[in-house]
Amino acid sequence: MSSSNLTGFVLAVVSSAFIGSSFIIKKKGLQLASANGPRAGVGGYGYLLQPLWWVGMITMIIGEIANFVAYIYAPAVLVTPLGALSIIVSAVLAHFLLKEKLQKMGMLGCLLCIVGSTVVVLHAPEEKSLTSVQEIWELAIQPAFLSYTASAIAVTLFLVLYCAPRCGQTNIMVYTGICSIVGSLTVMSVKAIGIAIKLTLEGANQVFYFQTWIFTMVAITCIIVQLNYLNMALDNFNTTVVSPIYYALFTSFTILASAIMFKDYYGQSIGNIVSELCGFITILSGTTILHSTREPEPPAISDFYAPLSPKVSWYIQGSNEPWRQKEEDVSPFNLITVIRQDHFK
Repeated sequence: MSSSNLTGFVLAVVSSAFIGSSFIIKKKGLQLASANGPRAGVGGYGYLLQPLWWVGMITMIIGEIANFVAYIYAPAVLVTPLGALSIIVSAVLAHFLLKEKLQKMGMLGCLLCIVGSTVVVLHAPEEKSLTSVQEIWELAIQPAFLSYTASAIAVTLFLVLYCAPRCGQTNIMVYTGICSIVGSLTVMSVKAIGIAIKLTLEGANQVFYFQTWIFTMVAITCIIVQLNYLNMALDNFNTTVVSPIYYALFTSFTILASAIMFKDYYGQSIGNIVSELCGFITILSGTTILHSTREPEPPAISDFYAPLSPKVSWYIQGSNEPWRQKEEDVSPFNLITVIRQDHFK
């Protein structure tokens, strides 16, 4: 492994530790916020007033900064799969702090993630040398990547406008799908910004190129969308279910986007490519096992903010008919009327 890839590896591991912790801290903050107002999953923003949520946010920012720097030194096909380590951190902390039980098979899933990550690291391609942000821009506007970008935007709009209002709170793939697809564009933009900063620090100023600012605006927009829908996913579903599914989708889309834009596998031997794919499949197997062994999160109580609809039961006896029971929904006012009539008979 080259020194550049080694630096990226170390930074990616540090990033995973912070990001994995942030899932748990933010989840605790969301739980506290939901006790005092509408939940994030139904459009509430009370979590913004929770200090614990902000601690989790700061933790995630530190992790993302480390991840950002890792992308400068190593290719996305090396850095992104290492995000599986954040799932392990998240699962272990959830077991102790959120009482989300980690089964023995879940431990096997963690082991598979570690093995798969090791294989990916050992067979990752070397980072290609880029000399300017204009060179990255040329890669971004090639027809193949423009087609990927257009498809990603179209699918995201469909999920946001059609699927999210209808089944976002019941289907975990909606919110995590939005985060993952948008996340692949985030990584490409962040990598471009990171390379531009690195070149600027080395003396080749990239600030005056308009392409640098386009990449910056795309990254900011995508990050905001990701954070919003990630909060919704965490608030509606079990943390250790969200983490592996989000990881699997996000990694898959990011590797695909990076392979199209940066041509990471160009010039690689078949053996290295197959080993990389086997390592990634091993990681996905580990995340699947983690997902399948988690206990489902109990549904949130929404009746606190909705009027109750009590049921009234009474017995009816007709001529030559046995007693029978009847149940129906009535309003609270009708319930009071029935009670008063029975009381004064």
